Amino acid sequence: MCGIFFSCGSETHHEPQEDILKRLYCRGPDYQGHIVVKHKGRFCSFVSSVLSLRGNSVVTQPLQDAISGSILCWNGEAWKIDARTIEGNDGQEVFKVLLDTETSDDSSLAPDQPGGFDDAIARVLSRVSGPYAFLYYSACHERIFYGRDFLGRRSLLRSHGQDGSIMISSVCSGPSARDWCEVEADGIYAIHLPSFPSSKDICSGERHIAWPKTKETDEALVYTRSSPLLPSSEIPRLNLTSPAIDALLENLRNALVLRIRNIPNPPGHVPVTAKIAILYSGGLDCTLLACIMHGLLPNDQEIDLLNVAFENPRVVKAASAGNPAPVSAYAQCPDRITGLSSHAELQQVCPGRTWRFVSIDVPYTETMAHRRQITSLIYPHDTEMDLSIACALYFAVRGHGTVRCPSSDSTVSYTSPARVLISGLGADELFAGYTRHATAFSRKGFQSLSDELELDYKRLGKRNLGRDDRITSHWGREVRYPYLDEDFLRWALRLPLWEKCAFGQSPAPCSSASQEHDDPSLDPSKKLLRLLCWKLGMKSAANEKKRAIQFGARTAKMEAGKTKGTERLA
Repeated sequence: MCGIFFSCGSETHHEPQEDILKRLYCRGPDYQGHIVVKHKGRFCSFVSSVLSLRGNSVVTQPLQDAISGSILCWNGEAWKIDARTIEGNDGQEVFKVLLDTETSDDSSLAPDQPGGFDDAIARVLSRVSGPYAFLYYSACHERIFYGRDFLGRRSLLRSHGQDGSIMISSVCSGPSARDWCEVEADGIYAIHLPSFPSSKDICSGERHIAWPKTKETDEALVYTRSSPLLPSSEIPRLNLTSPAIDALLENLRNALVLRIRNIPNPPGHVPVTAKIAILYSGGLDCTLLACIMHGLLPNDQEIDLLNVAFENPRVVKAASAGNPAPVSAYAQCPDRITGLSSHAELQQVCPGRTWRFVSIDVPYTETMAHRRQITSLIYPHDTEMDLSIACALYFAVRGHGTVRCPSSDSTVSYTSPARVLISGLGADELFAGYTRHATAFSRKGFQSLSDELELDYKRLGKRNLGRDDRITSHWGREVRYPYLDEDFLRWALRLPLWEKCAFGQSPAPCSSASQEHDDPSLDPSKKLLRLLCWKLGMKSAANEKKRAIQFGARTAKMEAGKTKGTERLA
């Protein structure tokens, strides 16, 4: 994880504002670098900050080639290039492949011609598996390339100034004199520096290159329905004998291995016991990941479970009405209840490991004290729903709460040292976990359900991922999404809908025999995940209902009134 910033102007260098610089350094506390280039009357500034999570030492950024002068600002995790797993520092590997492209046969063509250098750069980046945002300066071709991976899992913002200048950054300073917008995750963008405007004609000199069709951006990954919408015969019942369960386990294991093994200790620090934490509501998606992780990591590696609960004055007031006994604002939060329940089950099913449950209690006054900062970080997202989701993520990822001492049954203050966090985001969009998915199926069956899932999948980057990256990375930690792994996505998107969920199937018989053997009675939403969770022994977690984070942690509607989630923030 890193923070990146670039600016280009025709009159002077545009350095990042102080608040942007501070936020970049929060994202990358291990190293900060700055390179200035003047190219034919264009003033270019490159800034990078580094959170070192790959390789045996800190690799400084921006990366610059001593011979050509080309520069890469890399914010991402390249797990693979083509089918080759990257073992060392991924930024160096990506830079090497980009530099090789400079001298390839494609470089002999005009850069903006079909098959030319611009297309060659797009092809290189489309071969990368993993989340990223990048900015690449090709000195010999006088071009700047920038963009995000095809899902938009890393933040990248763009702003054009009145003087024709451009800024590209992982973060911004919130609403300001410059209008910031998110860079679309629909390909890469190229700026021809000699043609870049010195006037307000900001479109001249800039070109969009769509993702080419390759293995990593094939039709399945852009959600064209490669499996039939309707079965050719009677739908087989989704139960514990379904072959898709074992396939799900195998694919999730493969996605997790890349994300949880070989995590280095923080540079210059003593080794930490908990290198990994899970954003843990106790729900199905995150608990399933925790259970699978147990079989992939040594038992002496501790795992922190970060569970956040908020003091919501509106809810506390309603609960206190007519009740003389004191009401705990945190113990009654739905995610705290399910979190503790699933934690107890996890300890029984996956023994021999320290599963540290971190209770993160956030008073209303603390929420209000950080509101301005959170609002600024999520910009240009600016609705009440954005804020309520971001509040929960902001404090959860901060990782500061209390843990219970087994010996004395007392609680002590604790801040997780983990710099890698695992999230269950993506499971609902892939396996039909939202109420609206059941509603869509009830309207027009699998066709309607497929349309709804496609909509959710396609808007993940625009609606969630960039915003969430700006919030979570602020604490110098990196959130990783196993359900959004490319190979996992390719498998999941090709899986027939009736092998993911059980909408339209009759409920299982209520006999104890069916409960314990082939056909447990489980909610039809995300039933494939529920069956795997059940099969692994997590039977209570397999029955957990879907609950949005803002309602589970109670960040939504903190004050009385009729505020809607779609309303703009004041």
